[in-house]
Amino acid sequence: MAPTSKAGRYRGSVKEFPNFNASQDAEALYNAMKGFGSDKEAILDLITSRNNKQRIEISQAYKSLYGKDLIADLKRELTGKFERLIVGLMRPLAYFDAKEIKDALQGIGTDEKCLIEILASRTNQQIHNLVEAYRDAYERELEADVLGDTSGHFKKMLVVLLQGTREEDDVVSEDLVEQDAKDLLEAGDLKWGTDEAQFIYILGNRSKQHLRLVFDEYLKISGKPIEDSIRGELSGDIEKLMMAVVKCIRSTPEYFAERLYKAMKGLGTKDNTLIRVMVSRSEIDMLDIREVFRTKYEKSLHSMIKDDTSGEYKKALLKLCGGDDDAAGEFFPEAAQVAYRMWELSAVAKVELRGTMRPAADFNADGDAKVLRKAMKGLGTDEGAIIDVVTQRSNAQRQEILRTYKSHFGRDLMADLKSELSGSLAKLILGLMMTPAQFDAKQLKKAMEGAGTDENILIEILATRNNREIQAINEAYKGAYHKSLEDALSSDTSGHFKRILVSLALGNRDEGGEDLTRAHEDAKKLSDVSSGDSTSLETRFLSILCTRSYPHLRRVFQEFIKMTNHDVAHTVRKHMSGDVRDAFVAIVRSVKDKPAFFADKLYDSMKGIGTDERTLTRIMVSRSEIDLLNIRRVFKEMHEKSLHHMIEKDTSGDYCKALLAICGGDD
Repeated sequence: MAPTSKAGRYRGSVKEFPNFNASQDAEALYNAMKGFGSDKEAILDLITSRNNKQRIEISQAYKSLYGKDLIADLKRELTGKFERLIVGLMRPLAYFDAKEIKDALQGIGTDEKCLIEILASRTNQQIHNLVEAYRDAYERELEADVLGDTSGHFKKMLVVLLQGTREEDDVVSEDLVEQDAKDLLEAGDLKWGTDEAQFIYILGNRSKQHLRLVFDEYLKISGKPIEDSIRGELSGDIEKLMMAVVKCIRSTPEYFAERLYKAMKGLGTKDNTLIRVMVSRSEIDMLDIREVFRTKYEKSLHSMIKDDTSGEYKKALLKLCGGDDDAAGEFFPEAAQVAYRMWELSAVAKVELRGTMRPAADFNADGDAKVLRKAMKGLGTDEGAIIDVVTQRSNAQRQEILRTYKSHFGRDLMADLKSELSGSLAKLILGLMMTPAQFDAKQLKKAMEGAGTDENILIEILATRNNREIQAINEAYKGAYHKSLEDALSSDTSGHFKRILVSLALGNRDEGGEDLTRAHEDAKKLSDVSSGDSTSLETRFLSILCTRSYPHLRRVFQEFIKMTNHDVAHTVRKHMSGDVRDAFVAIVRSVKDKPAFFADKLYDSMKGIGTDERTLTRIMVSRSEIDLLNIRRVFKEMHEKSLHHMIEKDTSGDYCKALLAICGGDD
């Protein structure tokens, strides 16, 4: 039976081919592979336009007509990723999954991500079919092979999922929902150590409908989403598996949209993941995946595949994708509702912002001043001693060390550090020794001096600081450079961009909560792009985005989605350009999820050839006592590697050592 949504519609992108004739198709494929070379275009056109049931019939007809195995012939004629994709499409889904798992288990090391993806996302029936297919294809028991190749709580959860016994009825007991939420809280946050068995039992057996209500109840009683507890209480493969299960419970299409995005983001493409998801979801929920993808990543799946792949492989993937959701320039209505629900969840969650640098216990400013003086006295400099002191103290403690150093030795510690250190390490250590406001003021000054202006730095700082931070920056700027920040911005920028920066630099944003009636009116003002007057549009965006409180703007963005089926950032990108566009997008991203904004900037500073050390230093210094722990968590989630790992790989020497100390741990 074809998979359908709740509304009863088929949600796959590959449909049954009308007037299908298995023998004619078998003959067409035989002719495409006959003689020297093969007609790859004909092969991909035919196979991607038939559904799985029809492809199986073609395989049978091919054997009857030619006494040959169609998959063996395709393997011989095709190569590389294209061959893997086409051959994958020729297998029934259960056998495709079985082959993927067999490949993941055999050889040196295990592909845990493949195991997690398949076993966390399949329905009971799909799991049963997979177990049977594995037994038939390899004459082995899948459970025994998983047991032999995995260990610990990860192994236990995989075995639970392999039973395919998740409850399926939609009748939910409110009492049991409350009990399960309480049990999960007591097994994790309220317990010394973690009771993994409780997580395994509840997340591995309860129905999807029941668990969604459990997650809501958990948020209510703990003040944070279940995902935060899993990250805090579990680690390694069991953490990844539990996170995948929770994501699939919340929304399987959203889980796969994220898998596809991560497979293509950054340098290189994870082709095995891309092929596996495109093949396995093409007749189940590819339309839903496309919708969520368009909403979350503000680009279509089609356009990302087009930019990231090539040749016949690209053509075949695009056929499986089934359409370009950027073509109309707007979201599906269903996708807008997904985005709206995501906003609802984020509005309820209380996110505790946490830095990595905390006050040192048993702090002794006099002792630290002496250590630093000794590290810089005589021939050579002990950079290690300087790093150990400066990166292990809070900013308030570093200010005390500055004062003590001067009163004890009659010397300026900043001047001594500047003369003894050099390059990126000097900029990092000196940045840490300033107050946050002094550091930001200096970054803004450097962005505006000399030939040209670094607009990105102006945007990053002014779009992300709160009123108190902005007011402190204004004071620091005036004190250090004897000119107001507003005057500096006015003389160095122009037009709407200047107006945006000056408005932000006032530090006069509302600080109240949301006002639903006003949010509806604000969303209506932002959504009116019909006049075609970009000046009027930019003024409206400025008056709302630069002055309303963050909680209120979150509600405005929700209302905007409801009205337009667009994300507000999409509208900014479509109707504005240059620095104005970049400033408004930065404000929107900061309001939505500030740690994610900074995680992306850190990733961009280190990806590819060369490192943008200026950006890396600026963010690591400025966020170290505010939300660097949150940034680390989001970084790992978004880029599937830890911030610690990327710094270690991308920097070197004492600069690397100091950055890793600020980072505060490897996730």
